[in-house]
Amino acid sequence: MERLEERISRALKQVDNDRYVLAIAVGQRADELSKGAKPLLSQNTQKMKYTDIAIDEIAGGLLKINGFTDKK
Repeated sequence: MERLEERISRALKQVDNDRYVLAIAVGQRADELSKGAKPLLSQNTQKMKYTDIAIDEIAGGLLKINGFTDKK
């Protein structure tokens, strides 16, 4: 298994190296997973934490993060 730093680095590339957007996206996806959403990963995720699953989904390009938009 890859080290956490390597997985986070790949996930950051998916969100244009914006750590804030990545943190929000991981938090929201982990919350969805904790409430029963199905993981998008093909590997066994039973022993993984929700945040690790979310990071791997984003790093693998399985989730598309568009960023924030102003609501005016």
